[in-house]
Amino acid sequence: MLLHGIADQLNTIADQLPLADQIRADPAIGEILDDEVRNLARLLGYLAGESALRHRAAARYPAQATPAQRRITLALARAAKPTGGALAALGSAVHDLGVLADLTHQASGPDRHRAIAAAHQHLAVHFAKARSHLARAAQQLRRAADSRPTPPVAAPPSPQANPSRTR
Repeated sequence: MLLHGIADQLNTIADQLPLADQIRADPAIGEILDDEVRNLARLLGYLAGESALRHRAAARYPAQATPAQRRITLALARAAKPTGGALAALGSAVHDLGVLADLTHQASGPDRHRAIAAAHQHLAVHFAKARSHLARAAQQLRRAADSRPTPPVAAPPSPQANPSRTR
């Protein structure tokens, strides 16, 4: 349940990010970025904190750590990498949105139009990259939540020596 819940939160953040055709120098995009960067940073902090807490508990009480608990701890730690990648992509998006907003106040001309198109394209790429990272993190968490530890496989019976037949 924990891993699915975090995966749902990651998907919710991804769903809030604007698509390429929704991107423009609009303060609403900045508000969305502000909200989702905060949500994602909080979630990344949770992943780091929960992973550390579980790791400390396993180190203090190694006999009590079950394979399922270790699997969950590892899943939380693994999800931090793509989640951090998504946060980095959103940080780049903040930069590109700032550039795009600044360009709208400059004198019109072909250079400005090219720069606006480039900033718009970079912004779309960063949002797509963030969505991709978030999807990967959510997928990893769901896969870990749905996997069951495989029971140990019994060794095949050893072949018994057949007595040789004499003719």
